[in-house]
Amino acid sequence: MAKHCLVTGKSVQTGNSVSHANNKRKRRFMPNLQSVSLLSETLGNIIRLRISVHGLRTIEHNGGLDAYLLSTPNSRLTAEAREIKKRIQKVAVAKSA
Repeated sequence: MAKHCLVTGKSVQTGNSVSHANNKRKRRFMPNLQSVSLLSETLGNIIRLRISVHGLRTIEHNGGLDAYLLSTPNSRLTAEAREIKKRIQKVAVAKSA
């Protein structure tokens, strides 16, 4: 399973651990990923995502998964998030017609 957020795109970063003696060794900075279940009101079901805590706070700040995906341009979303956004838009158009 890839170590990247499906919403924000945050992924693993690399750097150095520096000791008191200034010895440097490579290390990896992992994103804080959580498996969450988010309700999509438009689709009427639960969507399971593996997202960072920052991404979860962003979704909640924007009023839920549907509102976040619809207000965010496609260029800022990952491929998986774009697929969910397409499904939401398709169902929204079908409900309004």
